[in-house]
Amino acid sequence: MKELSEITTPALAYLGDSVLEVCVRTYLVSELGLSTSAHLNRHALKFVCAAAQSQAMDLLEPILTEEEAAVFKRGRNMGHGNVPKNASVKDYRRATGMEVLFGYLSLTGQDERLHTLFRIGYGLDAVTEPASLESNPQ
Repeated sequence: MKELSEITTPALAYLGDSVLEVCVRTYLVSELGLSTSAHLNRHALKFVCAAAQSQAMDLLEPILTEEEAAVFKRGRNMGHGNVPKNASVKDYRRATGMEVLFGYLSLTGQDERLHTLFRIGYGLDAVTEPASLESNPQ
């Protein structure tokens, strides 16, 4: 495997995007018991949109280690040529930082920490499901 310092920030974001997607899908299927693609896709969007990821980082930033915070900032500060029209620049940058962090945690084998941060960021240990999902029944 390449040294972590040799892996580009966009590559970490690319990996982190899929790692986060697997966390979300695992949660929706194994914990919420969603089973139709329509419900799964609708609920997954509430986790993976830039605004939701940025909100998750509001909860995570205070508990990140120094190393994790540096990785997050590396992603957040990456140049962004194209920001989706449904996201603010701030949210998009913070979402990219989260994806880079999750990619980094995955590559360094810190799966337990990754899953802990996922659950904390989305408030999954405090309630059955995130507040953004409670008002939208299956």
